[in-house]
Amino acid sequence: MTIGLVGPAVSAVLGKPEGVEIPVAVALAESVANLPAGPGWWYEPKFDGLRLVMHRTQETVKCQAPSGRTITGAWVDLAVAGQAALRPGTVLDGEAVVWTDGRLDPSAAQVRGNSTPRRASALAAEYPAYYAVWDCLAVDGVDLRDRPYVERRAALLEVLADVPPPIQPVPATDDVDVALVWFEQLRRQGIGGVVAKRATSPYRPARVWQKVRHSVTMDAEVVGYVGPAVQPQRVAVRLPDGRSVLSQAVIAQVAAEMARHITESGPGRRARTDAGEAYTTTGQGLMVEVVAGTARHSTVAVICVR
Repeated sequence: MTIGLVGPAVSAVLGKPEGVEIPVAVALAESVANLPAGPGWWYEPKFDGLRLVMHRTQETVKCQAPSGRTITGAWVDLAVAGQAALRPGTVLDGEAVVWTDGRLDPSAAQVRGNSTPRRASALAAEYPAYYAVWDCLAVDGVDLRDRPYVERRAALLEVLADVPPPIQPVPATDDVDVALVWFEQLRRQGIGGVVAKRATSPYRPARVWQKVRHSVTMDAEVVGYVGPAVQPQRVAVRLPDGRSVLSQAVIAQVAAEMARHITESGPGRRARTDAGEAYTTTGQGLMVEVVAGTARHSTVAVICVR
């Protein structure tokens, strides 16, 4: 098992400073039934919260959602920690998570992520956040996305070597047996599964990783909604196979995120799913994670906004 520093030192990785354009187009993971095994695979526990890209500029810290939307106001405690501890020109990718009674609490993270600036401070005290970091996209303004995973991992551990919580790197191993132990034993702590990454893989805005979850899920694009725009009751999603279906009832935290997206995308038009159910269209760019086991039916269960 190898969890510590891997690959060459950061000084050997850095090249000509080119910067990372913000917002970052994020890398994604494909859901698979079984963990890949063999030489060249690395594994990380899957922390369930809200995806967050953190960019430490010369003056401040900016937090970005996968959609590109700025979400710094909802995660002020993490931004303050990043400004105090990170070097300017650092760009990190990871998950904003909340722990409740020793378990990851995705619902609390959704509440934090959907908070208004007015509520953000109070919620930060009630649900303090942690930043579980799994990738380093830039160091000192140098773009590392073309470098292999193991070199970016080395950069990540060096950058965070003296950084205290709430910002911490996720564990990683190249031992599939250790990853399987994580998959089974960390479930009670709310860890959602394991993510597998090729040692040689660069960081790309595509499905370059693989993930195994305790409940098999898939990513789907939101194409519309049912109910009022300010509080959608169900959402229409397009599944990877091209089918459009409606969700089950949308939980309040997801509905708040939908409402913001609908407001930003403007008025939609009437449309119907493949089963003939009516909905109002909305703009592109909003992804959700749905339970794959329900995909054979006319509705799906939305887990969270991605």
